[in-house]
Amino acid sequence: MERNIYSWLEMYCGTEMAQNWSVWVTVAAIAVAAWLAYVCCVRILTPIVHFITFKTANKWDEDLLNKRVLKAVSQLVPAIIVATLLPDSLNMGTAAYLWAVKLTKLYILWAAIRLIVIFLHVLQDAIDSREILREHNLEIIRQTVVLFVVLIGVIVGIGILINRDPLAILTGLGASAAILMLVFRDTILNFVAGIQLTVNKMVSRGDWIVSSKAGANGEVEEVKLTTIKVRNWDNSIVTIPPYTLFTDSFQNFEAMRDVGARRVARSVFIDQSTIRFLTPDEVEALRDEGLLSETEEAFPEKIVNLGLLRRYMEHYLEAHPEVLGEDEENPALILMVRQLQPTPQGIPLELYFFTSRTRWKPFEHLQSDIIDHLYAVIPKFHLAVYQSPSSADFKHP
Repeated sequence: MERNIYSWLEMYCGTEMAQNWSVWVTVAAIAVAAWLAYVCCVRILTPIVHFITFKTANKWDEDLLNKRVLKAVSQLVPAIIVATLLPDSLNMGTAAYLWAVKLTKLYILWAAIRLIVIFLHVLQDAIDSREILREHNLEIIRQTVVLFVVLIGVIVGIGILINRDPLAILTGLGASAAILMLVFRDTILNFVAGIQLTVNKMVSRGDWIVSSKAGANGEVEEVKLTTIKVRNWDNSIVTIPPYTLFTDSFQNFEAMRDVGARRVARSVFIDQSTIRFLTPDEVEALRDEGLLSETEEAFPEKIVNLGLLRRYMEHYLEAHPEVLGEDEENPALILMVRQLQPTPQGIPLELYFFTSRTRWKPFEHLQSDIIDHLYAVIPKFHLAVYQSPSSADFKHP
């Protein structure tokens, strides 16, 4: 190419002009050719590809060949043209030629890495937009691939600058691997833990997790290689290293949301001194108020008030529209009212059931309404809730 330009300049401008300006004109011609190639890709090829992708029924090509990807491809084309025309345009062995080759290779390397990173990001966005694939949480895998691509790019770039084989640079890094592992110990641990959390589907973006050690109780906003960001219910942000979640226990309530059932396990302490048999008149009074089931009506004598209360609350929960009954397909959905081991504070009466309300506020409202009902109905069975004595209990009459 330079010979042709030299001949043209010599013909029209003279030998001296050709010797002085042939190289610069050649470089300018290569730059113009590269710029025209970029303009053609952006103004012609990109609209054509968009038109074709929008006409197809498949949405994947439209998502993967969007403007960002096509622009990155357009930035790679001029570098390829420069790399193709440059060896034939400059005298090999000169300093200008060597630096031009290095800069061209570095630009091609940068454009290729940028294209790969953008494509992986676009692929992740396409996966997140599809509910079927979103649950696989491939964000950390994408970040891992990006990290390796960037590291390889840095090594190759150093090799280009110092004229060394990238494999030789990797060999040198391998010799200092022990020192690197000591310096970047925490980063490596979090990196491996993040991959384990993702592969085992232990935590994903949007999950509700609780970690007492990390002070987290809210929804996961970001899952990255070295950090997991959680927005607590008080709108504070907690940043947790993945290694902390991987080594310590934490609760993930996402399975509860998927099933559509949330557990309630609340206990009320009954004063032991109020537990006794009910008289026929007391039983009749409960029957008049509709607090007896058919079983208690068949056996009106020798009924213990605590057992009667326990069975009443079970019937109450079974009839409640927001409480889930026992399900053969999901045996974990248990409904029962039971006594726990006696304590110095009284006998715990536990309500154990599941509700269809999984959101925090509706769940707390339902739980409070049921416990309120229990507190209100306890005196009707001639029972009392245990309460530690206060100063008012010791006042003189």
